[in-house]
Amino acid sequence: MKPLAQCRLYTFIDAEYLRGRAPAAVALQLCAGGSDLIQLRAKKSTRAEILRMAGEIFPILRDAGVGFVINDHADVAAELGADFCHLGQEDFAASPPPATPFGLSTHSPGQALQAIAARPDYVAVGPVYATATKPGARPVTLDYVRWAAANVKVPWFAIGGINLSNLDEVVLAGAQRICAVSAILNAPDIAQACRHFRKRLPS
Repeated sequence: MKPLAQCRLYTFIDAEYLRGRAPAAVALQLCAGGSDLIQLRAKKSTRAEILRMAGEIFPILRDAGVGFVINDHADVAAELGADFCHLGQEDFAASPPPATPFGLSTHSPGQALQAIAARPDYVAVGPVYATATKPGARPVTLDYVRWAAANVKVPWFAIGGINLSNLDEVVLAGAQRICAVSAILNAPDIAQACRHFRKRLPS
């Protein structure tokens, strides 16, 4: 995969949004559209199910030169040799940083400073807007994006409710990298949706 500093589009294979589609088929479309990183997120799946899905996805991403991220399960990421695991605030607080390269979710400047002290490879900044993928989560707004642009030196990705109608304002607030979930997985053509995002992100 390319260096994180050069990554711009971080997409997801979220089990809640597959709607009967095979994870491998979605992976192929995300790669074809120009994703730099793809996270497997399967909150309601067992460890065995996650391993099975990851086993189908990983060879596709490797062939495409796309980074592979496992959500929550640092042990699965280590077992498979995934590029990263991603941890939420609750996971991060409950255990020491994993040996596997990792990213952390942050929802405020204070959380960002705590996260950076743990030496993550990247942080996620959000949710910028209200999003169905994190129901009940309070939007951090563009103010946090502006703060991150001025203060966070490790690679960071804006996330949460970002779509093609608000992408430009997120970029204007200082984001160079974004995560997109439902705006891409709910699109009629996943690969084309990725291309639309890429065209409007900094090169």
